[in-house]
Amino acid sequence: MQEVEVVVAHHECATLRVGDVFLKIDADQARTDVEVDAMTMAPIPTPRILWRTPPVLALAALPGTALGRLGQPSTASRAAWAAAGAAARELHDAPLPPRPGRDRADIAAHLDDECAWLLANNVLPADLVTRNRQVAEAALRPWTPVFTHGDLQVAHVFVDGDEITGVLDWSEAGQGDALFDLATLTLGHQEHLDDVIAGYGTDVDLDVIRAWWSLRSLRAIRWLTEHGFDPSAPGCEIDVLTAQM
Repeated sequence: MQEVEVVVAHHECATLRVGDVFLKIDADQARTDVEVDAMTMAPIPTPRILWRTPPVLALAALPGTALGRLGQPSTASRAAWAAAGAAARELHDAPLPPRPGRDRADIAAHLDDECAWLLANNVLPADLVTRNRQVAEAALRPWTPVFTHGDLQVAHVFVDGDEITGVLDWSEAGQGDALFDLATLTLGHQEHLDDVIAGYGTDVDLDVIRAWWSLRSLRAIRWLTEHGFDPSAPGCEIDVLTAQM
C-alpha cells in the first residue's frame, strides 16, 4: 500500500502526495478555478490535471526536483536558475489572463496594516520594520501588467539537470508586476539573481527587486506565523529583512 505524505496543510488548504499523484484540497474553490485556468493558459510546463472533484484537484507529479527551498542553499546549477528566468520571461510575454491583479493602493494599504501589526505586537524591532517599509516603497510604482504566476517561489519550480520540467501552484496567478515574480523566485537566494536575470534576457531595476523582497516579507510574517510556519528560521523572511538594513 502506498503511503500518504502530507506536503503542506493548514486551515485553508492541504496538499497530499500518494505515489505519483498530488491531491490538493482547498476550502475556496475560486482559488482552484484560478489555478486550473492559469495552467491551461500558461505557455510553460505545468502539472498534468488528472481529475477534479471539488474540493479535490488531482495532479500528476512533475519529474525532477525543486529548484530550491527557502532557508536552504540551492544545489541547482546556474544554468537551471537561468532556465527559470527564461521560463518567467516566456510567461510574462504571454497574453494576459482574465484575473486582474491587486492595485498599488490596495497593496500599500495591506503593507501598512501588516507593518502596524508587527510593531504593535513587538514581532520585529521598529527600525527593521521602518527601514524595510522605506525600501518597499520602490515597488509601489506604476507597472505594465503581465501574466504573472503570483507565487513563483523556488519550491514551485521543478528542474531536471539544467531544464525546467514544470511550475506548480498557480492559485495566485493573474495580471501583475513582472518584477514581483522575479523577486519571489530569488527571495532568500539573492546570490542567484544574476543568473535569473541572464535567463530573463532583459535589464531589470534591482531597486524594485529589493523592494519586493522587503514588501513580500513584511506582508507574509503574520500569515506564516498564524499558519504554523516559522519566518524566523535561518534564511527565511526575517533574515531577508535584516539583510536590507
